[in-house]
Formats: sequence, C-alpha cells, structure tokens
Amino acid sequence: MKLTNNKIILLAVLIMTSFSALALKDDTNQPINIVSDNQSLDMEKSVVTFTDNVSITQGSILIKANKVVITRPPENSGKKETVEAFGTPVTFHQKLDNGKPVDGKANKVHYDLGTEFLTLTDNAELKQFDSKINGQLITYDVKKQQLKANGNGKSRVTTVLIPSQLQQAKGK
Repeated sequence: MKLTNNKIILLAVLIMTSFSALALKDDTNQPINIVSDNQSLDMEKSVVTFTDNVSITQGSILIKANKVVITRPPENSGKKETVEAFGTPVTFHQKLDNGKPVDGKANKVHYDLGTEFLTLTDNAELKQFDSKINGQLITYDVKKQQLKANGNGKSRVTTVLIPSQLQQAKGK
C-alpha cells in the first residue's frame, strides 16, 4: 500500500510542478486537470506519459496534444522537470492577466522548468488577436522575456502586426 501511495504522490508532484510554471498569476493557483485516453508511469525513469486526446486545463490555460511526456530528473541533480508535448499540432490557449488571449501551436513543444525556457518546433505560431508570428522554431526565455523565431532555410519567419491592436495594448 505504501508503494502505491508513493506512486500517486510522485505523479501529483510531477504534474503540479510541470504546468504551474507555464501559467500566469491566477492560473497557478488553480487545479491542474489532465484527461487522456491512456497514461503510464515509469517509476524507475521518473517519467509520466499521457497519450491520445490529451487535454490539460489549469485556470484559463487549455493545452491539447496527442502525447505529453513529463520527466523528473534524478534526485539531488539540481535540475527540474521537463515537459514535452507532441501533436499535429499541439495547441494552447491562455487568457493573460489583462484579459487578452494568447494562442499558440506547434508540432512539438518543449518546456524546461529549471531554465524556464519554452521551445516551439515545426510549424510554430504565437498569436494574440490578429497579430501573430510564425516560424519553424520559436523560443521564449520566460525569465528574460525574450522571444526568438527562426525559419528553416526554405521558409522565413512571418510576423503580422495589426496597428489598431498595438495602440489598444499601449492604452491599457
């Protein structure tokens, strides 16, 4: 019975620490709900995998993917969990503290909680209202609040800015 309780505690800790770092103020205090057709836990490798129709919600955050893998590093390594999501595409939606929505998508999303670094790969897009940025690779350093987008040599980075929406953002 003790081993089963330890498994449940490990699973809960992995999930809660992984997605709370992605959320904003109000969202981080909300429960995390993960629904999928299948899930598995590898205690030896400290990996939780959710597959098929994965839906993750926490407050205003909604993430949809085909597969989500949460990996916990070895104890005392000084590292934190990583989250990888795969889909065609992985999608996410969140309402910011100012009430404005942010949407994103990519075929692969990687988030390292230790470095607070988000990577969107393959058909990546970040969008707020009609303004958006598309590229093969989009990275976001959460601590530094720095975004970079790259093409793949065949396609270039595309950015669309809507002046009226930029003005509204300045006014708030």
